[in-house]
Amino acid sequence: LNMRHKAQQRRFGVRLSGSSRGAGTSSGHLPLGDEEAQMCEEDEEEEEHDASEMMIHQVIETIEYVLGTVSHTASYLRLWALSLAHQQLSLVFFNMILLPGMSMAFPLNIFSTYISFSLWFVVTAGILLGMDVMECFLHVLRLHWIEFQSKFYKAGGYAFVPFCHREILKKSSSGD
Repeated sequence: LNMRHKAQQRRFGVRLSGSSRGAGTSSGHLPLGDEEAQMCEEDEEEEEHDASEMMIHQVIETIEYVLGTVSHTASYLRLWALSLAHQQLSLVFFNMILLPGMSMAFPLNIFSTYISFSLWFVVTAGILLGMDVMECFLHVLRLHWIEFQSKFYKAGGYAFVPFCHREILKKSSSGD
């Protein structure tokens, strides 16, 4: 696909690099008219695939799929480990901070419960809620970068042209 795209660029004189992008093309893609679209369809019909090339391509796709599945599983295991650490830390904080204050003798346990509860609350809010925020951030990051990119992004051989409001505004103001 990329080689076919480059051949069409050479045939129609379209350049994607530098400041000139070809006549009438602002996105870097080739303008396809009816005749050119028919030529592309004819090229696709004439193109033959060798069985060994298809087999190699399928093996590569299979390896990429398996590696992606392992990567997704490892990513979820990291999130699972964070949730296990959260549970264990909450148990440790309860046993080390709150429980000793509640287990004192009667006149002291009233005051020590209030003090230990306030200390437990500060430690819980500082560490465990910080871990929760980190866990949510990692989960969203994982969904966007690992799963979204591996499922929907396919490089089609076209140069990436980022969306720019300034360029659109310049074109619309110069066109009026």
